[in-house]
Amino acid sequence: MASEYIIEAQDLSRQFAARGRGGKLIDAVRGISFQVRRGDIVGFLGPNGAGKSTTLKMLCTLLRPTSGRAVVAGCDLASDPQGVRRR
Repeated sequence: MASEYIIEAQDLSRQFAARGRGGKLIDAVRGISFQVRRGDIVGFLGPNGAGKSTTLKMLCTLLRPTSGRAVVAGCDLASDPQGVRRR
C-alpha cells in the first residue's frame, strides 16, 4: 500500500566545513522534519540563510544529507537516489 505522503523528511540536517575557519562545521539545515501529502501544494518560506535551497537540493539528491532520513515518492533518499530522480 502506498503512503499518503509524497515527501517525508525526518530530522534532516546538512553541515558544511567553513572556509578559513580551521574546518569548523556550519549548520545549513538543522534537524528539519515535515510531511507533504499527495496532491497538496506547499510553499517553502523563510529568511535568507534559513536552509530552504539546501533542503530542496537534498530532496532532489543534489546534496547528501549529513544526518536524518527522507523518503520522496516512496524512494529513500540515501539508499535509492536513482529512484528519487526517476520519480
